Amino acid sequence: MTTLKVYTDGGSRGNPGQAGIGVVIYKKDETSKLFEKVYAFGKKIGISTNNVAEYTAIIEAWRWIILNRNKFPQDIIINFYLDSFLAVNQLNGRYKLKSVNLTELLFSVKELQQKVDAKNISYNYVIRVENMEADFWVNKALDSQTDFVE
Repeated sequence: MTTLKVYTDGGSRGNPGQAGIGVVIYKKDETSKLFEKVYAFGKKIGISTNNVAEYTAIIEAWRWIILNRNKFPQDIIINFYLDSFLAVNQLNGRYKLKSVNLTELLFSVKELQQKVDAKNISYNYVIRVENMEADFWVNKALDSQTDFVE
């Protein structure tokens, strides 16, 4: 069984303002004792709100997982970690969506999620300090003229 830990973050300087996303993905399989980083990136997404940036980061993480699905065994667990209490509760069906933009983004997440045959998928809230690496990639992208991939 392989487990992916997916840390995502989105932010904007101003709300709305110049926005960026960050994604960091770790993998651990049955033969490993520790998680290893398999992907990290930051990307500018233009003018947007914090909430749209958060969802965009999740969508970009799903796109990477779909593109790389053949690198992982059939039995896979995918755990997302983000510091947006709102997005976690919306994704888990605890909060209703009032924004048309966010509703469309939530549907995009769910559509992408369906394309991955995963044993278990979870969206988990973490405090900001536990999401610092994804936040680092957001700020690296916003501070530069280009996207970054590690």
